[in-house]
Amino acid sequence: MANSKGKNEPEALKKFKYEVANEVGVSLKDGYNGDISAKDAGKIGGNMVKKMIQQAESQLR
Repeated sequence: MANSKGKNEPEALKKFKYEVANEVGVSLKDGYNGDISAKDAGKIGGNMVKKMIQQAESQLR
């Protein structure tokens, strides 16, 4: 049975995730990435949130 995680992820968010992963030096492959460390996953997610907050704040100015 195929893993369905991320199946409904919007394409723009998926692209953003890969861009951030590349910026922080974490290699992601297409499909399932459950083998990356929690530390690396946190780097990606944390930086995604940081960038989204910065973008939202800049739109408010």
